[in-house]
Amino acid sequence: MVHGEAWTLKELFVYPNEYIYWTIQIVMYPFMTGLVAGAFVLSSLYHVFGIKQLKDIARFSLVFSFALLPVAMIPLQLHLQHPERGIEVMLTPHFTSAIAAFGIAFSTYGMIVASELWFVYRRHFVETALALREKRDKTIPERGRQLLFSALTLGAWDISEQALAKDERAVKIMATAGIPVACLLHGYAGFIFGSVKANALWTTPLMPFIFICSAVVSGIALCVLSYIVTMEVRKLMVAWRRKSDPSLPTPDEIRTVEMYEVTMTAKYLVLALLAALGLELLDLLFRDYAKFSSWEIVRSLIYGKDFVNVFVIQYGIGNLVPLALFLLPRLTVRRAVVATLLVLMGVFMMRWNLVIGGQAFSASFSGYMHYELPIIPHDIETFKEGLLGALLVGVLPFIFFWGLNKIFPVFKCEDTH
Repeated sequence: MVHGEAWTLKELFVYPNEYIYWTIQIVMYPFMTGLVAGAFVLSSLYHVFGIKQLKDIARFSLVFSFALLPVAMIPLQLHLQHPERGIEVMLTPHFTSAIAAFGIAFSTYGMIVASELWFVYRRHFVETALALREKRDKTIPERGRQLLFSALTLGAWDISEQALAKDERAVKIMATAGIPVACLLHGYAGFIFGSVKANALWTTPLMPFIFICSAVVSGIALCVLSYIVTMEVRKLMVAWRRKSDPSLPTPDEIRTVEMYEVTMTAKYLVLALLAALGLELLDLLFRDYAKFSSWEIVRSLIYGKDFVNVFVIQYGIGNLVPLALFLLPRLTVRRAVVATLLVLMGVFMMRWNLVIGGQAFSASFSGYMHYELPIIPHDIETFKEGLLGALLVGVLPFIFFWGLNKIFPVFKCEDTH
């Protein structure tokens, strides 16, 4: 069976070799890289621009960005017919191919985030290792933790004020350097789509900028949503532990901090959402004004077959409704949860409409193709390219974040900065 035949439905005149080749995993790929870049940009608002109101969520989003990073490549690996060749992008990076340049951007970005995390948490590594070293009758897990945190110090045990001040300057340098690299990491995904001249829906010089703005939107929205969920769990745990340790903060104190961080972050989310929405509408107006030769069939898709997906779900429910929810006075946690979920759905639908919609019309301009998302897999291909494969990609960052939180605690330590 030809790749794509299992989930492609054809309508009217479509060439025999035409199928929906790029499936939900190619939708997940720019969606996940966008979350990586957006989460890092949110953390940089505090580390670079000194917006102290975002201190708690900045540390949270930096660790979350690191947890998202390894997942960014998994959709491509799952989509490849020969996944063993995927590592060659990392081993032989060069600029003669747009996708091969990903190896350079990804590696550079990974090193910057790892370096920034190390400088932020170096004081925690040293203090934890010293505390474990002084403890007597250590258990085997505690001996393992001592070895781990001692190794993470990389031999830099000095936590004097002068050393911590140097760490602080290093964090600012890493965060400053990371912003353009994060934009490059995700902007290049838009560049790949925008440079495909053969596809009328993808080719536009605005595509990289649209991707960057929507990346910031989705990254901030996911961080806010995850932050709220984490704080709600933390409130329940504190309420239970306060019976034995009254020194812990009260649930009301945690709720106050939570609402303050969410309200402040929501302001930047609204600004990014307005910028992304403005660019997307500008691109739509440009296409309508320019009227390229293939515009008629693209128009029949946007204003006809995909009208509900584009204007109702993406722009209406995914952009305008959350915008109204954020702008209404007295923002609540429940309203913020609903709004961020809708924002994430809107960004995902933007990717869906772009990737799937761009393949939905035939090169004959006289036929259409429809993607039937495999729900229940009947072989490895329909698993990887179906709903379960996408859910696997979506769940992995939270598992990584849980594991990283054991090393980089987002709430329980004083960082260097």
